[in-house]
Amino acid sequence: MHPWPLKPGAETRRVPGASPCPSRPGSIPRALARARPHETQPPRGTTSRRARAMATGSPGRRAPRPRPLLLPFLLLLIVFAGSGEASAARPSPIKNVVVLALENRSFDHMLGWTRRLLGLPVDGLTGAECNPNSPSAANSSAAASICVSADADLVVPDDPGHSFEDVLEQVFGNISAAAARPSMSGFVRSALLSSAVMRAFRPSLLPAFSALAPAFAVFDRWFSSIPGPTQPNRLFLYSATSRGAVAHDKLDLLLGYPQRTVFDSLAADGRDFAVYFKTIPTVLFYRRLRALRYAARSFHRYDAAFKDHARRGVLPALSVIEPRYFDLTGTPADDDHPAHDVANGQRLVKDVYEALRASPQWNQTLLIVTYDEHGGFYDHVATPTAGVPSPDGIRGPPPFFFKFDRLGVRVPTIMVSPWIKRGTVVGRPAGPTDTSEFEHSSIPATLKKILNLSSDFLTKRDAWAGTFEHIFTELDEPRTDCPGSLQPIFPLNLPIMFIISNSISASRFDRRDEHNAQLNRRTQSIRSIQTIT
Repeated sequence: MHPWPLKPGAETRRVPGASPCPSRPGSIPRALARARPHETQPPRGTTSRRARAMATGSPGRRAPRPRPLLLPFLLLLIVFAGSGEASAARPSPIKNVVVLALENRSFDHMLGWTRRLLGLPVDGLTGAECNPNSPSAANSSAAASICVSADADLVVPDDPGHSFEDVLEQVFGNISAAAARPSMSGFVRSALLSSAVMRAFRPSLLPAFSALAPAFAVFDRWFSSIPGPTQPNRLFLYSATSRGAVAHDKLDLLLGYPQRTVFDSLAADGRDFAVYFKTIPTVLFYRRLRALRYAARSFHRYDAAFKDHARRGVLPALSVIEPRYFDLTGTPADDDHPAHDVANGQRLVKDVYEALRASPQWNQTLLIVTYDEHGGFYDHVATPTAGVPSPDGIRGPPPFFFKFDRLGVRVPTIMVSPWIKRGTVVGRPAGPTDTSEFEHSSIPATLKKILNLSSDFLTKRDAWAGTFEHIFTELDEPRTDCPGSLQPIFPLNLPIMFIISNSISASRFDRRDEHNAQLNRRTQSIRSIQTIT
């Protein structure tokens, strides 16, 4: 019997009017409204069999002695109860998980306008969200506030603050109000009155997300694991703890963090994993992954190996894709970190998706695209503070001595699989506790379930985090209507001749798209100062 039976899932919403995905002939599609918990029913046939077992024969015949029937009766109950439970459970269809964690963008910044402009029922922006730009949070006049807008730039020249102290001010309005309810009112002041943190993307500027989000699943209550910067949150992705880190401690990163990871859990069960990296694999900040036995077998250059492995159908149980974190000559960064061109990140998402879509492993694959933290950009959903457990009891350093008892800001998370119904929006998880939320520790927690890993949970945090295995149980067979390719994406810093040659083949797409408009303006400016050879 598989260890995770079908059970009520998280709060789930779908696009109104979206048609259900293909199912077996004769089956009845499930409703596309908010998912309801499965009704608990007795095992099929138990009642009728129990009634027959109680019959003792025709009148006048001596009834059998009850003791000899007791054992067979109990055996029948056990058999039928077991078969009823087995019929309600099935192995996970997901055998290969691919994780791409990008950098430093909040949910509202990237996907906040998808409700109004794409019709996805996410908890997004209305246009009325504002932050005060004066020291007094009580002053809420229009002149003293900066409100959200739909004009985010592909390249943000400045890097908004996102240290632990910065996030404290962003979430609570000021550093001294850390004990109060999160107001999400300090983003503008933390950014030194910059309006860039309040600007969000129109979906047309994010063509990969605008194609994948309506076609698969969006999580609109997925939070970073701590209210702080990149590396502590990336440590949570695969180990459900940062071992007390709330900042980038160079010595600790150099020595490596000693905690157990989901990679260890996979190795303990003889399961393979792979890290496909472009510049540096940040998972090497886990000390255990520096072992020689992993060097040649588990680490691969992305450009040389990922598409080849996908094409040959040899991707392992877990694949981690590490984007290019630095702008290099001829090879721009594609991690979405400010001030990198977001179009490069969209192009990476497109390339990964298309490689998986063409793979013979597609029907058993899950792609997770998420962001390590919010990068200082505004989000209106209050960060969770209730019932969040410390992973291991280790506190952060002075002066804050953070107890790891609240989560960070909400980040975009999209999941892609032919086993996911079109237009799925996942909200709060159904458990395992009343206060559980989706956060980065949900990844190792769910991997433990869908891959049937025998090791214990890594920490108290992944034991608490919401899991998402239920979104793969709503279809009887994998979808066949998933897009085979996505719209071409032209980052602003691609070579001119590459852009011109590819623009010809892409002429069928709408030239009024905002991204193409920015691209054309950038191309004209480059032409004036650059000689094409």
